[in-house]
Amino acid sequence: MTDLSIILSAPDRQLERAWSEQFAGTVDVIVTDCSILDVDCDAVVSPANSFGFMDGGIDAIYSQHFGWDLQLKLRRKILDNHHGELLVGSAEIVETGDGRHPYLVAAPTMRVPMRLGKETINPYLATRAALLLAKRVGAIRAIAFPGMGTGVGRVPAEICARQMRTAYDEVILGSFRLPQSWAEATERHQLLYTDRPVRLQ
Repeated sequence: MTDLSIILSAPDRQLERAWSEQFAGTVDVIVTDCSILDVDCDAVVSPANSFGFMDGGIDAIYSQHFGWDLQLKLRRKILDNHHGELLVGSAEIVETGDGRHPYLVAAPTMRVPMRLGKETINPYLATRAALLLAKRVGAIRAIAFPGMGTGVGRVPAEICARQMRTAYDEVILGSFRLPQSWAEATERHQLLYTDRPVRLQ
């Protein structure tokens, strides 16, 4: 049992099944078909873009719920803290002003809206960044994720779930270790999106 609870909000059955299979047996991860705004948590995750625009997909839902000034606050933090661009693999936190969900964690899965495809590792990078940030922020005891990259990015549910589980294992369960060779690094990279890695060197 860890100090951080993770809620995975699945709006469709395919994602719910993929998450349930990948996270079977975990005690600190809850898979739910509820709207992400209907779950009790300290922070909701925005799969965002690198420039903090929150007018599309789930980000538009957040903006409508929390108020459009949230986008302005996020963009100001990205400008001040990240030289104007929150890179994929990084995360930022803003206060929402909402008592039920006081924080939003922006963890972009894409630089700009685009289809990511089947060989992306961006859901892993974004989930990893959000979890690392949540662990650093003492006020976050429960964090809710949507399907990272499964909306505009069109990442298949199974690949999203696989990558989010890998990020969970590495950050929350502490399974990460530095690869000892390029062969190991490239194999681990490919295993994020395929069961059949090939030798690249």
